[in-house]
Amino acid sequence: MQFPRTACLGAGVIGASWAALFLASGRSVAIFDPAPGAERAARDYITRAWPALTRMGLTERGTPDALSFHDTAEAAVREADFIQESVPERLALKHALYAEIEPALASGAIVASSTSGLTLGQMQAGWSDPAPFVLGHPFNPPHLVPLVEVMGNARTDAGVVEAATDFYESIGKVTVRLEKEVPGHVANRLQAAIWREAIHLAAEGVASVGDIDKAMWAGPGLRWAAMGPTACFSMGAGPGGLQAFCAHLGDQFNAWCDDLGDARLTPETTAMLVAGAEEAARGESHAEMTARRDEMIVALQKALAPHRR
Repeated sequence: MQFPRTACLGAGVIGASWAALFLASGRSVAIFDPAPGAERAARDYITRAWPALTRMGLTERGTPDALSFHDTAEAAVREADFIQESVPERLALKHALYAEIEPALASGAIVASSTSGLTLGQMQAGWSDPAPFVLGHPFNPPHLVPLVEVMGNARTDAGVVEAATDFYESIGKVTVRLEKEVPGHVANRLQAAIWREAIHLAAEGVASVGDIDKAMWAGPGLRWAAMGPTACFSMGAGPGGLQAFCAHLGDQFNAWCDDLGDARLTPETTAMLVAGAEEAARGESHAEMTARRDEMIVALQKALAPHRR
């Protein structure tokens, strides 16, 4: 097994989800998180995640008992082969963490950051030598959503990105290789563009927050669970493919782009969205909504898996 001993630095929603997936794959997980109650919360999260992982066939080699908690980040990483860092998105905090763990890393160990907003170059400044460090950005929740965006650069050791990619794919992830630094990476930018227009449509009174969400999951979201937007559009004009689609709808598409909004999360906009989301939830609690989302993700993954290439 590649990288049999793993560590998770930070055990919030993302870190605990990673830990559940690593455990399910048959690996040991050492966790460091100084927040009060972090150990109990992480164990509870893993317990809740385990049935879904089992239904997806991912727990045949694993056990939630291969888990340990440590008082320092240094102790957590000392024997780890692969370390997933998921601490809060504060650069100073990440830099301090990297300075602590760098001298304790085992030879050949890889450290990957789950960061969604910071760039690899910004984080590398916290290392004396960032050779073993890569970006490994998941989509929430990592134990169910397969995407991981992976990136290294000229300061990353040869073979590290490839080894991290192989590791992620061995535990069921789908990897995307980033070739250039941009804020938010790829997937977050795509969903930010969509949400920006959703906010604009709601603010303009075109439709309710709930109906705009419904328009996504009952329409494009269903297609995009199967294929990406370019592939879907390539089928939109029949056998002529993407060339025919662009020739047929190019002017309309350009007009839509010219009319897109430029929404911002002001206090007023936030209040509108919160009220609209609460109305659409119709009394469903956060825990109930999360459980329902996870069940649907599991069902989609199982249904689509035989058809993936």
